[in-house]
Amino acid sequence: MTQKDLLYMEDGINHEANLVSICEYYLEIAEDSNLKSFIKAQIKKHLNLKNKILKTMEDVSNE
Repeated sequence: MTQKDLLYMEDGINHEANLVSICEYYLEIAEDSNLKSFIKAQIKKHLNLKNKILKTMEDVSNE
């Protein structure tokens, strides 16, 4: 994997972390229970994506 590929993956991790932060903010101010459920699902989704990218980077670095 090239340095450029690693930078793209790092950007992806940062984007996913940013999306989680945004969702957490709106989860705090949301009042509708359906909306809260949707936001919680989005948080889970983006945390999983972030972790998948991190795992991939770890796997590549161990090769």
